[in-house]
This record gives sequence, structure tokens and C-alpha cells, in this order.
Amino acid sequence: MSDNDGKKTLGLRGGARPGQVKQSFSHGRTKNVVVETKRKRVVVPKPGASSGGGKTSSVAGDPKKRPAGISDAELERRMKALQAAKARESEEAEARAAEEKAREEERQRRREEAEAKEREEREREEALKAKAEEEERKKREAEEAKTVAKQPTPAVDPAAAQAAEQRGPGKAPSGPRKKEDRQARPTKGAGRDDGRRSGKLTLNQALRGGGDRQRSVASMRRKQERARQKAMGENVEREKIIRDVQLPEAIVVSELAVRMAERVADVVKALMNMGMMVTQNQTIDADTAELIIEEFGHKVVRVSDADVEDVIDQVEDKEEDLVARPPVITIMGHVDHGKTSLLDAIRNAKVTAGEAGGITQHIGAYQVKTDSGAVLSFLDTPGHAAFTSMRARGAQVTDIVVLVVAADDAVMPQTIEAINHAKAAEVPMIVAINKCDKPAANPDQVRTELLQHEVIVEKMSGDVQDVEVSAVTGQGLDELLEAIALQAEILELKANPNRAASGAVIEAQLDVGRGPVATVLVQNGTLKQGDIFVVGEQYGKVRALVNDKGDRVKEAGPSVPVEVLGLNGTPEAGDVLNVVETEAQAREIAAYREQAAKDKRAAAGAATTLEQMMAKAKADEDVAELPILVKADVQGSAEAIVQAMEKIGNDEVRVRVLHYGVGAITESDIGLAEASNAPVIGFNVRANAQARSSASQKGVEIRYYSIIYDLVDDVKAAASGLLSAEVRENFIGYAEIREVFKVSGVGRVAGCLVTEGVARRSAGVRLLRDNVVIHEGTLKTLKRFKDEVKEVQSGQECGMAFENYEDIRPGDVIEIFEREEVERTLD
Repeated sequence: MSDNDGKKTLGLRGGARPGQVKQSFSHGRTKNVVVETKRKRVVVPKPGASSGGGKTSSVAGDPKKRPAGISDAELERRMKALQAAKARESEEAEARAAEEKAREEERQRRREEAEAKEREEREREEALKAKAEEEERKKREAEEAKTVAKQPTPAVDPAAAQAAEQRGPGKAPSGPRKKEDRQARPTKGAGRDDGRRSGKLTLNQALRGGGDRQRSVASMRRKQERARQKAMGENVEREKIIRDVQLPEAIVVSELAVRMAERVADVVKALMNMGMMVTQNQTIDADTAELIIEEFGHKVVRVSDADVEDVIDQVEDKEEDLVARPPVITIMGHVDHGKTSLLDAIRNAKVTAGEAGGITQHIGAYQVKTDSGAVLSFLDTPGHAAFTSMRARGAQVTDIVVLVVAADDAVMPQTIEAINHAKAAEVPMIVAINKCDKPAANPDQVRTELLQHEVIVEKMSGDVQDVEVSAVTGQGLDELLEAIALQAEILELKANPNRAASGAVIEAQLDVGRGPVATVLVQNGTLKQGDIFVVGEQYGKVRALVNDKGDRVKEAGPSVPVEVLGLNGTPEAGDVLNVVETEAQAREIAAYREQAAKDKRAAAGAATTLEQMMAKAKADEDVAELPILVKADVQGSAEAIVQAMEKIGNDEVRVRVLHYGVGAITESDIGLAEASNAPVIGFNVRANAQARSSASQKGVEIRYYSIIYDLVDDVKAAASGLLSAEVRENFIGYAEIREVFKVSGVGRVAGCLVTEGVARRSAGVRLLRDNVVIHEGTLKTLKRFKDEVKEVQSGQECGMAFENYEDIRPGDVIEIFEREEVERTLD
């Protein structure tokens, strides 16, 4: 049997060159290669494959059987090329098979989807058909009932009645039935409708989640009752439902229709009858909407946007729910009178050492437990003049004010301010006379000066407690704590811890790692981790609570100061924190407050009349402004700096704060400063790397401060540079004109005698005639004899010529003066 028996010869397209692979075919399990040479066509078995007889082929190894002109390397290369071609063919075949399989699966999926869709359509059609049949059956029954009602009652046959009585109740009459009765009696199963089950839920409807909405059983009964009443000829009237319609300040017509449960077209028609051509998407005012509501017979309930805050609990606590709470004590007084040092001595801490310049510039909240076991909450306020708002907040949230006065410095301006804050807040006061350990201490002088401000201490036969203390030696600290405990006992301070928490924001800041952080003094209730709250224009969820020692706590009761994390923004110091039920309520209240504050600012900045606007524009033109940007570490410091900046200036110059905030100086701050040509002031904060790079590129100045004294002084000096210099005139001499000469090329020249002072060439001159100024100008020439000189002393004669003025006469007096510019400063 030849090698190619039963096999199809496969030739390469276009033939093959001598020595080139022509075709490949298999013989049994042996794969062979056909190689054409110049002499003959040879079949070369694949190396390693057995022949049809099971013997190993030796074409590659036997030179006699190898085609002429082909070396071992060429044959091996061609064999490898053939194997690679076969591998590619097998891969392509597998790819084609996979693609065919995917197409087949896609066709199957589409076929199944089409079948499912067709099945759903068929079921929907059957349901609609059943529903139509049900409607037809009900209509037929209603017509039959109407026909029966109209038929007269048949006459009763006495014989039939007597027979019925003899038969007894429930027994049918004997005898053959009439044909009509047999026809009228329905057969078993007749009268039933296939659509009876159309209202029930099928498995297909439940799985696909669609289908027509089915009516409830009660709805079907009401419909049947209305059909029966209509068939009986009764008047069917729907009962009018009177609704309480909540009406805001403005409402859309479609929303008004929804709240009244009326058709929009009816509401629009009623408005058009009133002469208002409106559509359903237009807004109408509350008065018009009220007329529409009353016309439709409903009741009006007026509401306003401020009603969103009604969700905040304002309930009065019951007496049995109240428990004793720690007192809140605020330390107030003048700067450098030892307030923080006194509190450090009570707490055994070193807060003063951490403050820049040794003065308090932040409001701090601490809790102290005394040796007797009493718990006291302290608020430490700054004493600098710029921190008025901080002291006012401290006085508003406190129960007791401790007024610290230095025994060697007596009553100072911020001491008087603290007294006024305490009186305004109507809280009791305890006077702590500090620094009694100093040699120059004079406590009696302090008590005497306090009398001028209506503060009468106990030693002066008054009702205000006073204690002599020393923060350095610890003198009188026990007496001070005892006085505080006595005052707290008199006040009988109580609160309800088992209610939604409310408190006051003492301080707020933007921390780099923790985000917005607010120091809150809880006043009522218990603030817990996870509570949703609203504070001013911000809201949030309590993510963590940190006490004054830096430890995390799960909850904070009344009179406990804590740091609250989880706000969406930095609140204003002094804002009130309230816990609400849901985040949606908190978000709605915060949005309302933010919009109200924006409207208030817009109303305050807008000029009401054209005259006022023009006057304001003219005033702004006459006033030079120094724009600045302020970034501080905490909200209270930023607020104090802004208030201090507003006080700098006069009628000619003022400082305008373009923007102030809390946190590090960012690139956006640099961009705003560049647009306004303003410096950026950082108080206890620094600029990040991007901001520093941007500032150096754009030429924006960044100044860092840690003490408010230096900040205020530098801004005041910069604002003073905008003041125009003051021009002062110094009279240096007088000269009398004796004779007037006319000189060619020069003009009229006055021959003068300097009667007083000195005459200078560079000075200004005034020409006086009968002590009236008739000219003011400068000298064109000043000569002594024939020489041009710079100045002429008193008692000497000289020649003067005025610049661009020649109306001079003998007897006139020349007043000689010099002008100098003096720089002005802001007081």
C-alpha cells in the first residue's frame, strides 16, 4: 500500500519551489511530510513518529533516504516550521469552536427571553380578558337587579299559600316543574367567570414585580355598593373630607393641590376665576393660597420656615427628674493678674507655660475634683482687651464668676469689663485678690477701688465674698474652694441627665488630623457617643468625646466640658448644641440657619436707597483701606483678632478683613490674597507646603504671630503708612520791598530789605499787601548785589523776583516760609 492511499493531497497555493514543504498528511498514527526536490517528490516521516508497520523512520538519519540537497539543519528547521503551523491551526480551530459555542449560547438566551416575554404578554392578555369578563358579568348582574326591582310583586294564590303551609317551611312543591323554572335555574358551574381569580397574585406577577395594580377587597365592595345604589336609582354622593392644610409663606400650585387632595386642574380653575392666570408649576403667596383652601372647604394651618427648629426639645423638666450637678466657675480679670496661674495652682497643672508670651489667648475648660470630693468645672478666659467676646461667653454659661484682681495692680480696665459682664449675666461673684505674697501687695486698696464699681465685699460690710490668695505659695486656695462650694450650695444647681443633651460651644477649631473640633460645655442632659446634633449652622454625629485630660469618654453629663468630634464644619464660638432624633432633621435645621444668616448678611450689606448707596460709595472713596486675611488656630482667637482689626483706623484709613477662618493657611487663601493685594496673617498656624510655594511665586506676604499684642501693633503700623503725611509750615523770615526795578530778560525785580529771619532761594513766599495775601509762590531769583545767592540774612538788602508774577509794589511785605511733612500714626 502506498503512502498516500486513501489520503487527499493538499498542495500549497501557487505550487512549491524545489526543496520546499509541499503538503502534510497522516498515515495511520504517523504524520508525514511531503518534500519536493529537483529530482523527486519524497515523503518524510515526522521525527520520533512510528511508521505504519511500527518501525522507526530513518529518513532524517539515513543519508540515502534523505532528499538530495537538504541538510539536517534545514530539514529540522522545516520540521519546526511545520509544527508551529500545525499549532496555530489547532489554536485557531479551538478559538472558532469557542466563538461558535458563545454564539449558540447567545441565540439560546435570546430565544428564552423571547419565550418569556411572549409568555408574559399572553398572561397579561388573559388577565385583561378575565377582567373585562368580570366587568361584563357585574354589569349584567346590575341590570338584572334593576329589572327585578322594577317588576311588580306577583299576587299570592290562597290555595298555593295553604298548600305551602301544609308542606312546611323549606320544602319544595311537588309536581312537575315548569319549563321556565328549569330554564331560569342555572346549571352547576354556570354563571362562574374565569376572571374570578384575576385579582389574586400569581407567581409570575410576584417574580417579575410588575403587572397591573389590583384593587383591594374593600375597594371592590365600595364599588359594588355604588353600582347597587346607582342601579336602585339612589343619589350617590361622596363624603367631603375636611383636611388641615399646612401653608408656608409661599407654595407651588401643584403642591397645594396635593396637600388638599384635590385635582390640580380644579385648583388652577379656581385661581383663574380669581383673576390669576397661573400654571401648576408657579408659586403663589400664602394669602392667595389661604383663599383657595377656604374655597375648597379645608382648614388652613399657617407654618413658617422657622418651624423646622420645633423638633428641638424645649420641655420643662419635672422636679423629681432633677439631680445635683457640679457648678461652672469662670475665672475673669485683667491681663497678667494671675488667672491661669491661680487655676494651675488649683489643678496642679502648668497651662501658663504653654501659652505664648505667658498670657492666655484661648478660653479653656477644665474639671477639678477637690480634696473634699466636690467636682468643679472651671472656665479660664483671656484678659487681653481683644478677647471681649470670649469673656462675654464665659459669663453667659457660668454659674459663679471668680474675679481675680492683683493686689499690687488694683482695678484695671478689663477688671471693670469683667464686673460688667458678671452683672449683665446676673451671676454671683467671688473676688480673689491674687499676688498677696508680693511686698507691694495692698488688698485694702483693691477693696476700696471695687467700691467705685458697686462691688462691696464682705470685709467692707457687703455681700460679695473676697479671698486673699497667692498662686505661687498656695495661700488661700482652700478658702477660695470653700467659698465656691458655699456659693454653689446656695444656688442649688440641678439638671436632668436623662434627656436629650444641650450645651454651649466654648471654643472651636479645625484640627489637621481630627477635622472640626468643638469644646462644648454640656448644660442639660447627657451627650453620648453616636448622638446626632445640630450646632449653629453646622450639624454632625458624635464620633468621639475627649475630656480635659485628653482621655476618650463614652458620655458627658451636665456641667462636663468635652471636645466633640464629628462635625461637618467649624461652628461659631457661643453657638448652642442640641441633640435631635434624625440626621435629616439636623441637616434641615442647619440649612435653614445657614440661609437665614446669609439673608441677614445680605440685608445688612445692601443699601436701601440710591442716596445711601451713593453716599456709601463716596465715603469709601475718601477712606484708604488695608485689606488682610486672618487664619487662627481656634474660632475664638479669630473672632477676637477681627474685632481688634475693626477698631484700628480713623476717618481716613481703616483695616478690612477680607476673610478669616480656622486652620492652616491654604493655597486658596494665597489666591484670594493675591487678587486683593493683601497680606496673610497666621495666628498660631502655619502655611502648608503648597501655600508657601504659591506665596513665593505670587509675591504674597505671610506673617506669623503667636501674641496678639504684636499682631495688633504691626497692623496698626501698616495702616499708619496709608495716612497722608501732615504738612507743616515754618515761617523763617520777612522782607520789605523798598523799590521795584525792571530788568531786561528777568522782568520786575523787587529791591528788598530782610527785616526778620532769613530769606532762602528754595523757600516758599507769600506777597502781603495791607496784611492781605495776594500771591503765593516761589522765587525765581535771589541776588545779593550782582551775585545769585542761596540765602540772605536779616538786616541785609537783596533782590527778589517771583516766578510767573510781576504785580509787585513798594511797601509790600514778602513772607518767607518752608514746608515739612510729618508722618502721622494711628493712636
